[in-house]
Amino acid sequence: MRNGTSSNEGSKEVLAFLAGALIGAGVAMLLAPQQGSELRGRLRDYANRAKDDLLDMGQEAWDTAVERGTGYYKKGEESIRDVGR
Repeated sequence: MRNGTSSNEGSKEVLAFLAGALIGAGVAMLLAPQQGSELRGRLRDYANRAKDDLLDMGQEAWDTAVERGTGYYKKGEESIRDVGR
């Protein structure tokens, strides 16, 4: 189960990094001297990119889980066949 634990820890680290990056970028944009409409547009664009990145990461995690689950299922089927012989 080390692989599962490492994967979970890696995911937590990536999410923590992204959260920190979002917060840091938001604070930097708020402190930068810009017009309100320009700032809102930049924040909106940044939030949309971050959302897209998170959705991509979620899809990758889902695909990995499905792939592993399929592999475990096939190994289980093979084991059952072997026991039946």
